[in-house]
Amino acid sequence: MRQQFRLGDVRALIVDIDGTLFRGPVPLPGLRRFFAFLQSREIGSVVVSNNTTKTAAEYWEKLAAQGVQIQADQILTAATATAGYLEGKVGAGTSLYVIGEPALTGVLREAGFVLRQAASLPVDAVVVGGDSTLTYDKLKYAALLLQRGARFVGTNPDLLCPTDEGLVPEAGATLAALEAATGIAPDVVGKPARPLFDLALQRLGCRRYETAILGDRLETDIRGGQEAGLWTVLVTTGIDDQGAVRQKGIVPDLVVSDLDTLVDLWQNAGAPTPGRPYRES
Repeated sequence: MRQQFRLGDVRALIVDIDGTLFRGPVPLPGLRRFFAFLQSREIGSVVVSNNTTKTAAEYWEKLAAQGVQIQADQILTAATATAGYLEGKVGAGTSLYVIGEPALTGVLREAGFVLRQAASLPVDAVVVGGDSTLTYDKLKYAALLLQRGARFVGTNPDLLCPTDEGLVPEAGATLAALEAATGIAPDVVGKPARPLFDLALQRLGCRRYETAILGDRLETDIRGGQEAGLWTVLVTTGIDDQGAVRQKGIVPDLVVSDLDTLVDLWQNAGAPTPGRPYRES
């Protein structure tokens, strides 16, 4: 049976980036205080992103520039999770056609995959991530290869990504176009799918019932966290707000307006309850 959520009993946190910690290049209020609080309470954290247009190193530098000091392995992107997923499904060293930017292609090359540039040769999988240089030819090559039997893998299903300009198309928009063109649905690695959550939990070394996810998207962060057996906290600085909760019917364990509010609530929640029974994982 599900236990009542108590913020003070959360021992580990999976933290979304875009819309939760930053909007585009702009840090959201309370960022540095939030991480200082986690460290002071010895609450484990892994920062995760569905965005495959930036590397984990770039995110580390972005946080460091705001005075946030975390370990490199505390940052996990869907690109890294996708490489691991592909190793299990098609094997390292196999050939791929990739729609994506260098942050994704670099991780896949480092993992030993061979990346094709067109549809002239067969590939084992078509991989789609966010790509600001998307062209008709890229869509055409991907569609042709999928019709010839390549596995269809999406790094993440996000239709939009919050930036300083506003909401811009993300990988999910490209996945939708290819699915409409071919009738083939992709296997998705990033949130709300399990592979990214499972990898984050491995890095945390924590059990699901003592871990929460903090994010700004109901369909990916919150629904994915619920399906993974985690507690869920929605922050309304990005995509979704209280109105979206009512409209979409995806109900987090907690909704906060910003990081400062979350820290205030957490401080008042007190220390973990000794021997508190948790829900089953």
